[in-house]
Amino acid sequence: MKFAPMNHSMKSIRIHLRILLTLLVAVWLVLACKKNGWTEEERALIAGQPDVMRVLTVENEGDLQVLRTPCTNLSAAMLADPLYEQLAAKMIATVTSPEQNGVGIAGPQVGLSRRIVAVQRFDKEGEPFEVYPNIRITALRGEPELGREGCLSVPGRRGEVLRYRDIDIQYTLPASGKDTTERIEGFTAVIFQHETDHLDGVLYTDKLAPEHPEDTASDSE
Repeated sequence: MKFAPMNHSMKSIRIHLRILLTLLVAVWLVLACKKNGWTEEERALIAGQPDVMRVLTVENEGDLQVLRTPCTNLSAAMLADPLYEQLAAKMIATVTSPEQNGVGIAGPQVGLSRRIVAVQRFDKEGEPFEVYPNIRITALRGEPELGREGCLSVPGRRGEVLRYRDIDIQYTLPASGKDTTERIEGFTAVIFQHETDHLDGVLYTDKLAPEHPEDTASDSE
């Protein structure tokens, strides 16, 4: 009889330990999803906007803070989430819209501080727009050349910038989650440099050739 309360107490402790362990696992899973997946703010931004997203501009102080913020990578969980395909489609719809009529757009320009860009591939048949997550430029070859640039986020202005015409880019393939490297040449290489600058909080206006003053223009990035 003396041992019965002890057995009951041990059983109760085991039950409480199981409950506590279950709660800890649930908390860990929630934290892991938040760490590796889209944040609630990002989900609301992507899903809550129409197909043509609002483009941030330097004319708005809040927008400028986002445009100047370095971006982080997209995780494997993000790339596997259907929200990624939704974002990719909306970025292309935005840059190709009559209002923008651009050749490239980056995550920060639609309010997302992630390393993702959409670029028109003038070096491919049909000149398609394609989306590149976790993109970085890994090699620059030859001598940079001056070229006239504009930006969707700097409306009505253009200027001369030095860019390379032969580069390597590295990005993640969403289907496999593996990184791949591709060589890009010509004007398309210039677009990639412009867009990846955005991912580091850099605008083309930071790189204007001093001997070539900026001017106004109706066309953009």
